[in-house]
Amino acid sequence: MLDLRRIRQDPEGILARLRRRNPHLDLSRVLALDEERRELQKQVDEVRRRQNEGSERVAALSKAGDLPERERLLAELKVLAETRKRLEDRLSQVEAELAAELLSLPNVPHDSVPSGTKEEKVVLRVWGEPPRFDFPPQHHLALAQKLRLLDMERAAKLAQSRFPMYVGEGARLEFALLHWMLELHVREHGYIPILPPILANRRSFLVSGQLPKFAEELYHCPADDLFLNPTAESLLANLHNDEILEEERLPLKYVAYTPCFRREAGSYGEEQRGLIRVHQFNKIELFWYITPDRSYQALEELVGHAERVLQLLGLHYRVTLLPASDLAFQSAKTIDIEVWLPGQGAYYEVSSCSNCEDFQARRGNVRYRPKEGGRPQYVHTLNGSGLATSRLFAAILEQNQRRDGTVVLPRVLAELLDRETLG
Repeated sequence: MLDLRRIRQDPEGILARLRRRNPHLDLSRVLALDEERRELQKQVDEVRRRQNEGSERVAALSKAGDLPERERLLAELKVLAETRKRLEDRLSQVEAELAAELLSLPNVPHDSVPSGTKEEKVVLRVWGEPPRFDFPPQHHLALAQKLRLLDMERAAKLAQSRFPMYVGEGARLEFALLHWMLELHVREHGYIPILPPILANRRSFLVSGQLPKFAEELYHCPADDLFLNPTAESLLANLHNDEILEEERLPLKYVAYTPCFRREAGSYGEEQRGLIRVHQFNKIELFWYITPDRSYQALEELVGHAERVLQLLGLHYRVTLLPASDLAFQSAKTIDIEVWLPGQGAYYEVSSCSNCEDFQARRGNVRYRPKEGGRPQYVHTLNGSGLATSRLFAAILEQNQRRDGTVVLPRVLAELLDRETLG
């Protein structure tokens, strides 16, 4: 949620930055409701003051025995009570409308975020070289089916299309990836491991930013009003709601494993079959709570932790900076890591690392107490995949395939699975 005081103090500047995301965004209703709310509050306060003075005077008149004047004043107080109720009813309505408007506004892009469309993202760096083959590289789905690592047909019988099912060595590889990544981030990068619930309540998704705007993308359980998480970010962003943290405890760095569920509405092309765009996938999520002065340095560190996974797996990838129009609703700045899939001749995002600044913290009322004293301040929150396994699984197959359709496993996975190849 945006700081209303910032909007009030610099409406044109905030609007100009928001319109880098969407040229149709408007603040006029927010400003009008805020002005009406403040005027109504003044009127309520004035009526309350007059009521208090009137009550004191009624007591004095009763003591003095001036009954006619007392009755006249009581009638006046009755009118004031009716006026106050009308004003407070309207104030409550305006406050609710203002809150809804603020919840509908996305985060303000950071000044370092470029303008432009999704196609105009900036390539920051490239790691490694794309593998070269003396044969046409196969799509990961063809490889997985030949090696009996995935069974998409039976998965569709159990659920519907785009719900993958890993079988045999595919299931072992998936579990090995998850275990290895979790341990890497705990032991090498100092994260606190979390195994959270898969379902969460409405407030959790309001805080993280999925609600109210993106409800149609979530799987909802109406009987309990609970939602399946689309990413563990939605859960980790709520760990410290309504708390005041001591600055000495920050940063707090969490890593979580969850299956993730997304409706992913829409039609998909041939290039998005297999594990590229699915309704359920597994993910290791990284999440930080940190002071504002260190959050952008922390973003670079977080990206480095995600990159470390691909480097140890020996997978070619690139790092890109997203333009303002392609930012997630809650993000002020996002850096994507895209892995190369030679079977399709394209890069696909495998980790998205974002600084949400105080956007989620305001929604969840998460603050810290500065060590030098002063009023509590809102923390900044950061999140990033460390990593999602579906496209990572695909990249391992496609980048390490051989002419005969077998796949050479990266060393760290070969040690866990006690085999050097699949097939």
